[in-house]
Amino acid sequence: MGVPAKTLAMVQTAPRKLERRDIPIPPIDDDSAILKIEACGICGSDYEQFEGVLRVPMPVVPGHEPLGIIAAIGDRAARRWKVDVGDRVAVETMLSCHACDICLGGRYHLCDQRQIYSYIPLNTEHGLWGAYAQYMWLAPNALIHKIDKKLPASLAVMFNPLAAGFRWAVEVPETKIGDTVLVLGPGQRGLASVVAARRAGAGKIIVTGRAADARKLEVARILGADHTIDVDNEPALERVRAYTGGRGADVVVEVTSYATAPVREALDFVRPGGTIVLAGVKGFKPVDSFVSDLIVLKEISIKGVIGVTSSGYRKAIDLIESGPAALEWMHTHDFPLEDAELAIRTLAREVPGEESIHSCLIPPA
Repeated sequence: MGVPAKTLAMVQTAPRKLERRDIPIPPIDDDSAILKIEACGICGSDYEQFEGVLRVPMPVVPGHEPLGIIAAIGDRAARRWKVDVGDRVAVETMLSCHACDICLGGRYHLCDQRQIYSYIPLNTEHGLWGAYAQYMWLAPNALIHKIDKKLPASLAVMFNPLAAGFRWAVEVPETKIGDTVLVLGPGQRGLASVVAARRAGAGKIIVTGRAADARKLEVARILGADHTIDVDNEPALERVRAYTGGRGADVVVEVTSYATAPVREALDFVRPGGTIVLAGVKGFKPVDSFVSDLIVLKEISIKGVIGVTSSGYRKAIDLIESGPAALEWMHTHDFPLEDAELAIRTLAREVPGEESIHSCLIPPA
């Protein structure tokens, strides 16, 4: 597979500003590779980066959910990753050192030296650190996973949100067969949590959302939720108690964006001795009326999560490759690469009449 001299990339130059550029593709060494992007998933953090909330250095090539074909690879890299030219791979977001105590302890996503694809600026080496492009550089410390080439790209690229679902809703809270799992927020990570919890054998799954989320709540039921709650029009706590026989949920996964009230409410939703997983970021806003005594009196475990690790990615890819899971209901939009701004604005509900759940960018061939 040949590699051209340059790649088209969408570069963020300022908050809410993306521009098309042609960027030279660097030569590889024995430990690196060049990935031809087939699709790049879009999620809430893409919007936060687009808005400038994340304070990412600019100019930068965004895109942290790459799916693609190995276009060129060094010999040592091929042996290390067990892939070769022509193989399709999913790329993990984090670039860690894999040598410090944190990495060697299995928590490499918390490495002090970690970098993140899509947040590394153009002035760092070659600049091809994001998947809003036709081609991207695979660093020697990247982690990649081979994935079936026969799958549609728009399905295969769901590896990232599904991996988050497995880690956040199953691995971190140690969800057991028969557990009741309550998911606060029906966005793509919330829906992925439904899929993962159902796969893990949860006995009952409940999902909350706003009135504007009616379509997403419908998809949640298709994907395996037993009950959904419209918090704008239903008494959420009363419904949770009714659905759990007054006991509360064993696991509460909070994946709402910016809203702080669900964090406080999770203390009421969870059963005594249960676990709350906090994954939705709030822009560093304080949580009003957060009663810590409830944590003490109910012996609640609260765990924060950021990112995904390899076990979650493997579970997600196994699920995607295994066949029917109604995942196509999550995917709503394919956008050409040059429509990246429209894709982000659609996800953020800035485009009237459009409701995006999972979407991706498709570069030109």
